[in-house]
Amino acid sequence: MPFPNPFPALPNRNDDAPVSSYAPLLGSAPVEPTAAAQLMRRRRIFFVVLLLMMGLVGVCSLVILITSKDGGEDWSPSGEDDDKCPSPKEVAEYLKTRRPEEGRPTLRGVREGVSEKSFGKGRLGATPYPWTKKMLAWQRTAFHFQPEKNWMNGPLFYKGWYHFFYQYNPLGAVWGNIAWGHAVSKDLINWRHLPLAMVPDQWYDINGVWTGSATILQDGQLVMLYTGSTNESVQVQNLAFPVDQSDPLLINWVKYSGNPILVPPPGIMDLDFRDPTTAWLTPEGKWRIIIGSKINKTGISLVYDTTDFKTYEMLDGVLHAVPETGMWECVDFYPVSEVENYGMDTSINGPKVKHVVKTSLDDDRNDYYALGTYDSEAGIWTLTILA
Repeated sequence: MPFPNPFPALPNRNDDAPVSSYAPLLGSAPVEPTAAAQLMRRRRIFFVVLLLMMGLVGVCSLVILITSKDGGEDWSPSGEDDDKCPSPKEVAEYLKTRRPEEGRPTLRGVREGVSEKSFGKGRLGATPYPWTKKMLAWQRTAFHFQPEKNWMNGPLFYKGWYHFFYQYNPLGAVWGNIAWGHAVSKDLINWRHLPLAMVPDQWYDINGVWTGSATILQDGQLVMLYTGSTNESVQVQNLAFPVDQSDPLLINWVKYSGNPILVPPPGIMDLDFRDPTTAWLTPEGKWRIIIGSKINKTGISLVYDTTDFKTYEMLDGVLHAVPETGMWECVDFYPVSEVENYGMDTSINGPKVKHVVKTSLDDDRNDYYALGTYDSEAGIWTLTILA
């Protein structure tokens, strides 16, 4: 049974075909808009264009305002506002003249905030955004140690003072131009910034004074081993001493005239030999260190013995190696007690003592550690499988 059409045709206007109540179909004759509708459409288009232009002017004004502000101290050693990258010699001279005021106390960082990031050319030729101290002030730590400005990278207790020697870029908040910043504290809360401890000013470290470790000898004297990047970007190990061993602040340092003390051994690439550990004493009375490296894609820790920290003997084999882990950085090796909850001297070994092998992987930027048993006479570390 047919149902009646619920949409009857409208009355005829000129006795022609009836006008449908439906919207016109695609392809049907267009309906001419009225004059009022055309005026309303033009007004909408005008207001949309006006809003877009006002937004564009606002964005441009903001960019001009930000870029015209003083972004902080110019990183260029020459003091000129240019994009020229400083040479290693310029960097060394610049670092010497830009030492922080000696003994100036600083509590919980700097009030002004974080300095601007690097103004040098970035990857693909792009210029990084010129961040200012005010813009990044909210990123300052409120409690933990932080350098006065720029990029940084651990601690040492000597004659009643905690020392922070840290990799530091005085020229920008990015990695590069690496020197050693230095700060001291009595309580690990209030820190006093001291002059830079070491700067890249020799051929064997002109491209960076990198990770190092301190060892306190049996007579109480302190020695420092560190990785330097040479004028040909070869990673070598160097030795430094405090000028005055009786100075609890360890302000002045001197580099050993016979540096470098270690160069990459045969089979190790020039860029894969870095980060010596704190030394520990063996039963034979020798000091032993390990250095991070890799062979192909296997991360390894090379082992060296010394009696004077100037000449070294590389031991056969490695302390530990893990395939497919790539370059090992910032390796460490130290004992922990199975029954006590306090720290131990690096040379301690015996029953109820485990040894930790720790490393940072250059490939994935993560830290890893493993527990094991160390036979100090044979020089063999055996992984402990935890149940």
